[in-house]
Amino acid sequence: MSLYATQDEKKQAAAQAALKHLPKGGILGVGTGSTVNFLIELLPELQLEAAVASSEATAQRLKKLGIDVVDMNHVGGLDAYVDGADEIDRHLHMIKGGGAALTREKIVASIAKKFVCIVDDSKWVGQLGHDFPLPVEVIPMARSAVARKLVALGGDPVYREGVVTDNGNVILDVYNLNILNALELEKTINNIPGVVCNGIFALNKADIAMVATDNGIEERIAI
Repeated sequence: MSLYATQDEKKQAAAQAALKHLPKGGILGVGTGSTVNFLIELLPELQLEAAVASSEATAQRLKKLGIDVVDMNHVGGLDAYVDGADEIDRHLHMIKGGGAALTREKIVASIAKKFVCIVDDSKWVGQLGHDFPLPVEVIPMARSAVARKLVALGGDPVYREGVVTDNGNVILDVYNLNILNALELEKTINNIPGVVCNGIFALNKADIAMVATDNGIEERIAI
């Protein structure tokens, strides 16, 4: 018997549990997605000095709650970054980008002192890429050229039609990649000309994951 009636209740519980790892009165980086949306509703109690948003959608949600959203260029660093994941493994490596905000998410995460990931246990996997395709943000003119390179790496790239990122680029979702070494594959794909960023978060992995399971919240660190 699960403590939670729905997946949304799990997401809400993970968001609530993350609060103790986030700064009061500090500057917080805020990610994008359904689990983060539950967290955003709780942020006023932290009385943040300001927030840096990873997407326009997140910025609008924060502003509606009266939270000051600042340009990342105007801050030297972040006390913490909090975000969800499409998949996360025992190393706290992640696949992100289901909401097409992967590049800004990775940029914001890169200047944070701590990365807190909030997920329900459906996102916890034995190997990245097994169930969720890897999103790759690509400059539009390079879409076909990048796709051929991704095929050569063993993937099956699919153009995410009708989606334009906040940066004006397109997304290729890459299926059937064998992600045995997330760090190396992240670097390899990022080095393909025309790739802006890919959704492997291994260089910028989470420091702690708040995982909502049927039995409650588990705090997990990399092993």
